[in-house]
Amino acid sequence: QVQLVESGGGSVQAGGSLRLSCAASGRTFSNNDNDMGWFRQAPGKEREFVAAISWSGFRLSYEDSVKGRFTISRVNAKNTPYLQMNSLKPEDTAVYYCAARTGSRGLGFQPNDYDYWGQGTQVTVSS
Repeated sequence: QVQLVESGGGSVQAGGSLRLSCAASGRTFSNNDNDMGWFRQAPGKEREFVAAISWSGFRLSYEDSVKGRFTISRVNAKNTPYLQMNSLKPEDTAVYYCAARTGSRGLGFQPNDYDYWGQGTQVTVSS
């Protein structure tokens, strides 16, 4: 089992920044087979892909609307992926979820691609 706990959410004005963290515990990440992703879900909308990063950190992917503003990274020694969010917009308001995908299957872009989820952290951007 894997436990994921997000932190770093909050309320900011448009143009501001937040850095989300995801602390992973339980199953060790020593097998070099887990990729991590960030998703978000706004009220009344489906959960959508934001960004993903491979175990090595060399493969990255971003949803088009966050490219150039968000940066995903990870520190494997701390079992922690991060999502740096800059130039935030009101449309970025959502609950943000961290997710883990095991088995060296490549980056995932759909919620069903991931095996473990955190409880989410709220990000609110006001205009």
